[in-house]
Amino acid sequence: MQHGPAVRRRKLGAELRALRAGAGLTSGEAARLVGWHQSKVSRIETGASGVKPADVRLLLDAYGVTDSQLRELLLVLAGSDEGGGRHHWWHAYRGVLPPTYRDFISLESQASAMSTLETSVVPGLLQTPEYARAVTKAAVDGLDDERLHTLVEVRLARQDVLRAHPPLALSAVLDEAVLRREVGGPEVMARQLERLIEAARLPQVRLQVLPFSAGEHIGITGPFVIFSFSSTSDLDVVVLDHLTSSLYLERKEDLQAYTEAFNALQMHALSPEDSLDYIAGLGDGV
Repeated sequence: MQHGPAVRRRKLGAELRALRAGAGLTSGEAARLVGWHQSKVSRIETGASGVKPADVRLLLDAYGVTDSQLRELLLVLAGSDEGGGRHHWWHAYRGVLPPTYRDFISLESQASAMSTLETSVVPGLLQTPEYARAVTKAAVDGLDDERLHTLVEVRLARQDVLRAHPPLALSAVLDEAVLRREVGGPEVMARQLERLIEAARLPQVRLQVLPFSAGEHIGITGPFVIFSFSSTSDLDVVVLDHLTSSLYLERKEDLQAYTEAFNALQMHALSPEDSLDYIAGLGDGV
C-alpha cells in the first residue's frame, strides 16, 4: 500500500524492469548501453529513486520500445510535461493541488478504463458545476472564493477524459444514498440528476444504482476507484480516498479482490436501464 508518488515510482520501475527483461538484457548490460552505473538502473527498477523523463526515454530506446501509447504513459509516470490533447493540463495547477491529487489526475488522464463505487457523492467526472462547488465547499474547510473556484475548475476539466478520443470507459456503481442526499439544494440536485441521466446514455459510461433494498454489501466500508490501462495491466491500481490523503493498492491480490468486489456490486445493483429509470423517477420528485 503506497501513497501516490511512491506508487508511481514503483510501477514505473516494475514496468521498466519487465521491458528490460523482454529485451533480453541484464541490468548491467542496460546500464552500459545508456552510459550509467548498474546501481542506477537497479534503484530505478525498485522504485528506490525517482527517474527523469529524459532517462526513461534513454531506457525505452535501449529496449527498443516503439509503442507510442506505452511510451507516453511511462513518461507521464516519470513526471513529463510533454504531450498534447487531454494530457498534462493539471501541471498549470501545481501550486494549488496536493501531490496525491495530481497523481490521481495523471492516472485518470492516462487510464483506458475506470471502475468506481461511490457511497456518498456523485463521481467527480459526472458532477455539474453547481454540485461540484457545493461538495468542494463542504469537504474543504475555510476555502476562499478564488481557491474554491480553482478547485471546481479542476474538477470540471477532469471530465474531458469522457470526451477524449478514445474516451475513458467509466463504470460507476452509486449507492442510493448518493442520489438521496440533497447537495446544494433542490434545484442543484435536480440538475445533477438530469446530468446523471445524460451521462448514463453515453456509450462509454455504464451507470448502476445500488438500492437500499440490496441491504448490506461488500462496498459498505467505503468508496474506491480501479484504474485500468490498455497498454499493460501491470500499471492497474486501486485508489482509496481519505479525508486528507489517498492510498494506492498495487498488489495483484488487492487488484483481484477489489475487481471481484466491484463485479459483485454490479450484480447486486440495478441494471443500467433500470438505474436510468430509477434516477429519472427521483428527478420527477425533486
